[in-house]
Amino acid sequence: QVQLVESGGGDVQPGGSLRLSCAASGFTISAYDMSWYRQAPGKERELVATIRKYADTTNYDGSVKGRFTISRDNAKNTLNLQMNSLRPEDTAVYFCQAIHPLLGRAYWGQGIQVTVSS
Repeated sequence: QVQLVESGGGDVQPGGSLRLSCAASGFTISAYDMSWYRQAPGKERELVATIRKYADTTNYDGSVKGRFTISRDNAKNTLNLQMNSLRPEDTAVYFCQAIHPLLGRAYWGQGIQVTVSS
């Protein structure tokens, strides 16, 4: 059974750090492009960061570039997002996504809350 499960979210002070993880089962993430998305109340879901299958090429939204780092641990079949220098505007539900680069097959996690407040 294909599944993506996010963990590591919670409440943090501005300027703090969190590390999100997304554990995959039922497929091997090394064969997929992997991404983190986020959605705040009343806002559209937005792409935060992507790490591609080929050469582990990464892309970041301008609002998080330099603060967030996306990575994958293929041995653990897990996607990670290290979030530093967090701001209140980073508050959102964060989702991990896997998409096959050729077939377009996509899988989503259920999402995890990140709240940045003083």
